[in-house]
Amino acid sequence: MSATIDDTNVPARQSVRGEPAWEIATLFPKQGMWSESAYLALPGNRLMELNDGCLEILPMPTYFHELIVEFLYDLLRAFVKERGLGKVMRAPLPIRLWDGQMREPDLLFLRPDRLQKLAEAGNRAQPDGADLVMEVVSPGAQNRDRDLEVKRREYAKAGIAEYWIVDPELRTITVLELAGDAYLVAGEYQPNQLATSRLLPGFTVSVDQVFQAAEQT
Repeated sequence: MSATIDDTNVPARQSVRGEPAWEIATLFPKQGMWSESAYLALPGNRLMELNDGCLEILPMPTYFHELIVEFLYDLLRAFVKERGLGKVMRAPLPIRLWDGQMREPDLLFLRPDRLQKLAEAGNRAQPDGADLVMEVVSPGAQNRDRDLEVKRREYAKAGIAEYWIVDPELRTITVLELAGDAYLVAGEYQPNQLATSRLLPGFTVSVDQVFQAAEQT
């Protein structure tokens, strides 16, 4: 009887000096077959999200991007902490939208009841959803589509009450409010305006100050 070669784990090409080690790829699941456990066990600090069994490699954030995130994080964290409303976190922190779907919002807010569930799990689990998320849109058509269209559908499906889209290209902040299973635009804020949260009454952000914080630092 002749032996049958199982080529499911045979690399498409053998690596040579100066090229990536293609054989290493066979140690990982194929796209479409990634589980949460395999995703969460990945080493390193590259931003990656789990989308329907596939890994999505996110662009490395720029200094400009991170200055905007830092500015918003400081504002939101101070507001929430002063009022004892919950906890504000920033990426990298994967949250579970539903089984097998993990995203890493730039910023997220968790109310006390969600924090209690994490505490009951020993704080070692990933948060199941969030109450408010913010994304700072990265340059490029694919990145814009992910934040403006794909994540809008996914965050709504996951029941996240409020989604802020901060768009450096258009210099706008769009606040989306969950209505049933889809988002409605609660406000699309331009320069010289204050972006306002519906979920957190009293929390406002100057659109001008958000982008000036990144440009003047």
